[in-house]
Amino acid sequence: MNTTFIRSQGKQPVFEVIVVGGGAAGMMAAETAALAGAKTLLLERNERLGRKLLITGKGRCNVTNDCTEEEFFRNIPTNPKFLFSAISHFSPQDCRAYFESRGVRLKTERGGRVFPVSDQAQEIAAAQEEACRRAGVRIETGRVNRLRMERGRIAGVSCEDGREFAASCVILATGGKSYPRTGSSGDGYALAASAGHTVTELKPSLVPLVSEDEDCAAMQGLSLRNVELRLWDAQKKKPLFSELGELLFTHYGMSGPLVLSASSHIRRFEPGRFSVALDLKPGLDEAQLDARLLRDFGKFANRDFANSLEELLPKKMIPVVVQRSGIPPLGKVHSITKEQRRELVRLLKGFRFSVDGFRPIEEAIVTSGGVKVSEVDPGTMQSKRMPGLYFAGELLDVDGYTGGFNLQIAYATGYAAGFSAAGKRAQKEEAE
Repeated sequence: MNTTFIRSQGKQPVFEVIVVGGGAAGMMAAETAALAGAKTLLLERNERLGRKLLITGKGRCNVTNDCTEEEFFRNIPTNPKFLFSAISHFSPQDCRAYFESRGVRLKTERGGRVFPVSDQAQEIAAAQEEACRRAGVRIETGRVNRLRMERGRIAGVSCEDGREFAASCVILATGGKSYPRTGSSGDGYALAASAGHTVTELKPSLVPLVSEDEDCAAMQGLSLRNVELRLWDAQKKKPLFSELGELLFTHYGMSGPLVLSASSHIRRFEPGRFSVALDLKPGLDEAQLDARLLRDFGKFANRDFANSLEELLPKKMIPVVVQRSGIPPLGKVHSITKEQRRELVRLLKGFRFSVDGFRPIEEAIVTSGGVKVSEVDPGTMQSKRMPGLYFAGELLDVDGYTGGFNLQIAYATGYAAGFSAAGKRAQKEEAE
């Protein structure tokens, strides 16, 4: 069913809860508020809901992570304590149950990552939109450009086309600044600031890395699978991240799942501090790799060194490895010394590149930074500065590593905001 507009004495549509933003967090907030009995309006600037959902997980949508709450918080580097209440009321297991109860079959893959069995992000977005409509949420297209405030509290919103909507509660779930083509252009930060909120520094997270190493550009387009990436911190003299997976060399540096994950561990970039080291043969220890080289070199004993690695490495990588090894490319394989071979093994087990920056925030999967969480009630997601104003999702200064943790944050905070806003309007009605 659809809710019916309740009109004030003027021509202004009146709702009890307005949700601004029709992404994962916004749809969860709107459905939850409506199911709790609030007359709810969902305003989305795009013609369709969940546009950013459609591109998550390479179009497969990693909706959550099948982990314990303790494991979940270990994967939240920014303000994890703020999420304790929200996750306790909408855990990863609750998230799974939510989608399965709405007809979405789920599966768990490596690292606890949860995907729809269909591998189609569209199924997740469609399930949430249908759930909103069934709950009675009114869905409108419109870009909110102003919060309406009266007597020190929220009174509604105004849209850039001149329409105004009244409500005693407004939930901002507009997303961050990443992927602006999906509607996440940062509008919510200005709206939050207009209500007196502090917005912390906005930085990219889960973003491709820039490397000025010319070898990256030389291998542009080369995709590596089943390699191990270690992110090194020269200041702390230890690796910050290590994982097995895939990466892609680009004209600017590196991208791919491993690189995106590594980027989220760089909380503050400093020139010369970070580098990545690739283990190109993680399934072999140094002795086993040396034995493999001996077999190949025995097979190609009379070849030039530059032509002896075709069974070991991708074609596009061979010239780079040959140059880095210091072994004469035209020297015969049978003339390679034991020490040269050992150095080659070390190179293949620690293929290093500098990290010289991030790609722009617009290319990031997640925005790190946002509305300062000390100004938001962690139990309700309500503003401590503007009664009736709530926040959900990426707009908040909370973010996680890759693996379904950021969508879980969106769903948990959306649920908390929707449920609390619906309860707040009921309290307001009783007071009146």
